Amino acid sequence: MQLHVSIARQELEVRDGPEVLRRYPVSTSRFGPGCEENSFKTPLGRFRIAEKHGHDAPPYTIFRGRRPEGTWAPGEGDDADLVLTRILWLEGLEPANSNTYDRYIYIHGTNHEEHIGTPASQGCIRMRTNDLLELFDIVPEGTAVTICEV
Repeated sequence: MQLHVSIARQELEVRDGPEVLRRYPVSTSRFGPGCEENSFKTPLGRFRIAEKHGHDAPPYTIFRGRRPEGTWAPGEGDDADLVLTRILWLEGLEPANSNTYDRYIYIHGTNHEEHIGTPASQGCIRMRTNDLLELFDIVPEGTAVTICEV
């Protein structure tokens, strides 16, 4: 099993070889693709899921430093860019994206689901809560991830 993220389509696919098992809309960086430190861009290339955080946490759990800090209520006004529900922490496998883990690039839930399908994040890959819960349960740590522009 592997994950493929298309920045152009704002979509994450779960693949088993050439077969697409699931598709989810996502939101990548509003600053575009890139691997530069402090750029807030979504990195490109090959990755793996290095760590999973949030096992058994309730939906809409707010994470700070990958630790739960209460919950967010849908519809609650909040301009902050919250990391919610689950975290899949990515590690870059190529020289150009080797700083991904240290940049804290995650696949995570968001309090801005209305922006899913458009580039709106600060580098991470945002997902809808229900989609992320499903994905989290089917992919183990170590799962291969590819992020590309097309």
